[in-house]
Amino acid sequence: MYAVIQTGGKQYRVEQGETLRVEKLDGPAGTKFSFETLLFADDGGNVRVGQPKVAGVSVDAEIVEQGLGKKIIIFKYKRRKSYRRKAGHRQPFTALKINAINAA
Repeated sequence: MYAVIQTGGKQYRVEQGETLRVEKLDGPAGTKFSFETLLFADDGGNVRVGQPKVAGVSVDAEIVEQGLGKKIIIFKYKRRKSYRRKAGHRQPFTALKINAINAA
């Protein structure tokens, strides 16, 4: 069984037991979450499409890790103007482990 959840303005296809990185969610490692904003659910051929949400289905997840992603370099440059700016950015993320997909 798999489902499509929405969090952080993005959509993710999730299955039970997998780990994925999403936009930062508040809470330390070990915190449990339940996603009710399911857009799609497939239970071995029993397909449910939300309009806009699927009713009666939820996804239980647990925070595994809070961290920062790989550093990217931002470099601004204007030729012949002695203008150079260099900065770095590391996007925060939350690693989630999908424990269960509950269907009513």
